[in-house]
Amino acid sequence: MSKHSGTASARLRADYMRLKRDPVPYVTADPLPSNILEWHYVVEGPEQSPYEGGYYHGKLVFPLEYPFRPPSIYMITPSGRFKTNTRLCLSISDFHPDTWNPAWSVATILTGLLSFMLEKAPTFGSIETSDYEKRQLAQQSLSFNLKDKIFTELFPEITETIQEKLAQREQELAERAKAIETGSLSEKDRTNSDSGNQNLDASHMSALTNLLVVVGFALFAWTVKYVMSTLSDNEG
Repeated sequence: MSKHSGTASARLRADYMRLKRDPVPYVTADPLPSNILEWHYVVEGPEQSPYEGGYYHGKLVFPLEYPFRPPSIYMITPSGRFKTNTRLCLSISDFHPDTWNPAWSVATILTGLLSFMLEKAPTFGSIETSDYEKRQLAQQSLSFNLKDKIFTELFPEITETIQEKLAQREQELAERAKAIETGSLSEKDRTNSDSGNQNLDASHMSALTNLLVVVGFALFAWTVKYVMSTLSDNEG
C-alpha cells in the first residue's frame, strides 16, 4: 500500500465516522465494502422541491491522493437535473482541483451536491427539464433504484421504504380502479355532486325568473300600446 492510498483510506474512515455522527440532511452515503475509495450516496428529494418523493442514487470516486485532490461525482438515477453516469462539473469535483480545499470532507461534498441539485445553474453534466418532468422522474426513481444491485445491498433500509411506498401506491391505484368500476363515490364526492346539482337548480330557477320578468314587461308594453291605439281610433 502506497503512502497516498494509506492517507486516503485513513481520511475516508474518519469522514465516515463523522458522517454517521452528523448526517447530511436528505443524503445517505456509504463506501463499498470492497473499496473505500468508491462511495455511493442516495439523495432523498427535499419537500417543496420538484424532486420531492424521489430517491437519487449516485457515486463518488476518490483518488489515491484524497484529501489533497477531489473526487469524481456521478449521478446514476435519472433526476432531470444531471446526466446519468457522467462526471459532473462542480466546484467540489475533480473538474476543479484548483478550487478544492483539503479541509473539505465527504459531508462537505454531499452538502454541495445537494445544494447544486436544487439550483438551476447550468454546468457540464447538467440538463434542462421542466418541473413537471422532474416530478415524473421522482415517481419513476423508486422502481428504477430497485433494479440496481449495489443500491439494494448498500441501502437495505431505504430499499424497504421504497418497497413499502410502491406497495401503497399499487393499493391506492387498485382501490381507485375498483371505485371507478363499481361507480361508487366517496361521501365527499357525493356531497360535492349534490352541491353542484343544487347550484345548477338555483341557476335554472334564476334564469326562469328573469325570463318571466322580461315576458311580463313585454306583455305590459304591448297592452299599453294596444289600449292607446284603440283610444286613438275611437277619438277619430
